[in-house]
Amino acid sequence: MKIALINENSQAAKNTVIYETLKSVVEPMGHEVYNYGMYSADDQAQLTYVQVGILTAILINSGAADFVVTGCGTGEGAMLACNSFPKVLCGHVTSPLDAYLFSQVNDGNAIAMPYAQGFGWGAELNLAYTFEKLFSTPGGGGYPKERVVPEQRNKKILDQVKEVTHRDLLDILPKLDQELVKGAVAGERFQELFFANCKCDKIAAYVKTLL
Repeated sequence: MKIALINENSQAAKNTVIYETLKSVVEPMGHEVYNYGMYSADDQAQLTYVQVGILTAILINSGAADFVVTGCGTGEGAMLACNSFPKVLCGHVTSPLDAYLFSQVNDGNAIAMPYAQGFGWGAELNLAYTFEKLFSTPGGGGYPKERVVPEQRNKKILDQVKEVTHRDLLDILPKLDQELVKGAVAGERFQELFFANCKCDKIAAYVKTLL
């Protein structure tokens, strides 16, 4: 699985600890981690939580990432922004239990974590345990096990609803403020990471017009 990490500007200083913790947990499982920044609070390319949602949508819809780990101060803004876009199903995750249940019951492809609220002593341990529970078991397995059939059925229904309520991403992005979208893909390593992993020629072509 290709896992993308994205941090917005208010919590960018924590990128290194989140990235190193994520890598240490998931790489032994066989997953790959791609760090899209922000890498520090002083990065030239500043991402708001709205732009986190745009970038997440581009990565998921293009196939450049299978899963996105992101967040903001509370995690709420990043979650709402991510869920504004097609094919992104983002959960608000604060703990290992949240992570496990979101993975098994909802089988989403992104999480938003609070990196300011409650991020104190032992924060790196909570990150490690959360990532372990999120990625150690394939998603959609159900919990409790006797609920697996209706939970999987409900996930398919939700996916079908999103297909109706959301337009194609390439119909959405050109209608947004183009400076806002351009800022979402302006990270110093974006081009290096994105174009090497993008599986959609149409989205790649659109992104090139921004760059």
